[in-house]
Amino acid sequence: MKIAVCIKRVPDSETRVKIATDGKSLDEAGVKFVLNPYDEFAVEEALRRKEQAGSGEVVVVCLGPAAAQETIRTALAMGADRGVLLQADKIPTDPFESAKVIAAELKGSSWDLVLFGRMAIDDYHHQVGPLVAELVDLPCVSAVSHVEIAGTTGVAEREIEGGIEVVDFSLPAVLTTDKGLNEPRYPALKGIMAAKKKPLDVKPVQLGRGALEIVALKPPPERKEGKIVGEGPAAVGELVRLLREEAKVL
Repeated sequence: MKIAVCIKRVPDSETRVKIATDGKSLDEAGVKFVLNPYDEFAVEEALRRKEQAGSGEVVVVCLGPAAAQETIRTALAMGADRGVLLQADKIPTDPFESAKVIAAELKGSSWDLVLFGRMAIDDYHHQVGPLVAELVDLPCVSAVSHVEIAGTTGVAEREIEGGIEVVDFSLPAVLTTDKGLNEPRYPALKGIMAAKKKPLDVKPVQLGRGALEIVALKPPPERKEGKIVGEGPAAVGELVRLLREEAKVL
């Protein structure tokens, strides 16, 4: 089974971020970047499918700057076979532009599965996977929380409001992975050492500006300072009064 996993380098969610002086981008000084958490589920699922099949290849594809090679090495340390960096200094805001470049790379080979994380935690677009599926003319199931594959067909489950949606699909296909699909493995020392020797192709790419533009980034408004109204049961009456008269939530 030949599987492509498309990943993204994103700021660690625990990193304190700052807005750059241009007011439109992130100040990357001191920011730790990691493999997008939703993409970890995609990498893990690809490795499990390969192990289940007994043979195959898992190829990691990443669009990003030169520093994204470190992110690809993380996936290689987990067990992926090789990596491809579509190198660009800046990723456009428009997900369609990213999708076009990734789709062009995928069209160069035949795949049984193409996996994406459901979304990237830095932009929350949810769009690149389905857009790529459309561009390469493959069926797509998004936000997959469970999947079974037998031969050239599969059954995927998606969590929707109030229930589970079950979708039949045929291979090759594009899937975007959600939390709960699996438990991503931690790279072992042996895998980390092996990742340094695995092939990683760097391919410079040109991206269009797209139809979307970030006008400004602004931090959320500061919260008002809280107040202590008292202690114990004696404070209940005052708390209720403030909730009714000031906060107006009662």
